[in-house]
Amino acid sequence: MISKVPGARGALPGAEHSTDPYLPLHGNGGYRVLHYDLDLDYRVVANRLAGRATITATAVQSLSRFTLDLGRFRVQDIRVDGRPAKFAHRPDKVQIRPERPIFAGDTFRIDIRYGGRPVPISGRWGDIGWDELTDGALVASQPNGAPSWFPCNDHPSDKATYRVALTTSSLYTVLVTGDLVSRRRGAGSTTWVYERREPTAPYLMGVQIGRYELVDLAVGGVVQRAAIPPAVRARFAHDFGRHGEIMEALQRLFGPYPFHEYVVVVTDDELDDPIEAQGMAVFGSNHVDGQRTYERLIAHELAHQWFGNSLTVADWRQIWLNEGFATYAEWLWSGVCGELSTDALAAHWYARVAARPMDVTVANPGIDKMFDQRVYKRGALTVHAVRKKLGDESFFAMLRAWTAENRHGTVTTEQFRAHAQRFAREPLDDLFAAWLDRPSLPPLPR
Repeated sequence: MISKVPGARGALPGAEHSTDPYLPLHGNGGYRVLHYDLDLDYRVVANRLAGRATITATAVQSLSRFTLDLGRFRVQDIRVDGRPAKFAHRPDKVQIRPERPIFAGDTFRIDIRYGGRPVPISGRWGDIGWDELTDGALVASQPNGAPSWFPCNDHPSDKATYRVALTTSSLYTVLVTGDLVSRRRGAGSTTWVYERREPTAPYLMGVQIGRYELVDLAVGGVVQRAAIPPAVRARFAHDFGRHGEIMEALQRLFGPYPFHEYVVVVTDDELDDPIEAQGMAVFGSNHVDGQRTYERLIAHELAHQWFGNSLTVADWRQIWLNEGFATYAEWLWSGVCGELSTDALAAHWYARVAARPMDVTVANPGIDKMFDQRVYKRGALTVHAVRKKLGDESFFAMLRAWTAENRHGTVTTEQFRAHAQRFAREPLDDLFAAWLDRPSLPPLPR
């Protein structure tokens, strides 16, 4: 569709939606975001959020209008390059028509004031995004919950930098994915300012608010710290007591940790699953039982910092590149710490997967099965099959090169196939076709 804008140099197209086949209504075409600057004020008891967002973007095509993703807030004002813009806000999407056209290659600024009660984005996976805790709040945005708390281009490939300033009652600790650069205490409230300097997908930005105490996870090397409720302190010390060893092991296997620090948050509430964010993982109180029952999940979430966060999927069809590698990290850590070997775990999960219907194609599982455990386990078995084919020396060299060459970028299955082939003496086409492209299960590699 073409729109004529007075004063424009000819016809200017509006931005089309992203082409992600799984979430076509999330993400926006026509531009790429460079930076988000968010100033937020949150009232915990009332669950009220007031926000000012400044978004710096570059147009990849000429625009007479464009869209952003934003949840059910009241939008008070939008300006583009300082000039008032016309806008319409329908559920989860803001349509913006700037006063002046934006031409391909232009860098432009969007200022948005908004407010209301943040609520998760509802969908086939339940409620995703900003959510209230019994006493506090958390953000769990994978795959489409980022618009529940800030206006964004909600597509995994549109990675940007961030500054987030959040003001709330001084009774609470605030953790945002990023480095804490300042904390200013006022009369009853504190403003926490974080910067995320590495390119980050919107779904990987998180905010955690609670009555937490801060503790160290490990001493030396990568900064590793945690925010926990005082009641879980003793159990946490045991369950996360080997975190420094896990970090060292994964760095040996995958290459240097890709961020400045790693933060673990344990909520006072129970959670169904841990939550992944950039440089952060969030666990429920039920994941801390004093018996290291969930240590495999500790390794899994840490591995996501390489696979999923530093290396982010170009679209959601590629999700096995996140979950298959993080699941394989669980198996690797088990072998490193002297429990079940990687081979034993591969055999165990092969038998489990073989007992299930053969109706999942790992390289393109479809939106209904993108979080199916068979994507996770068959993805890990695919990684294991590549390891058996290459041999350990070439396999781990391949992994370290994969994380180094694509650091803070986006990746696809086709890129991984081509990358792995560089380290193989024989063609890998048949291996990848069998494990990734067909629902039938190939033989377990030996």
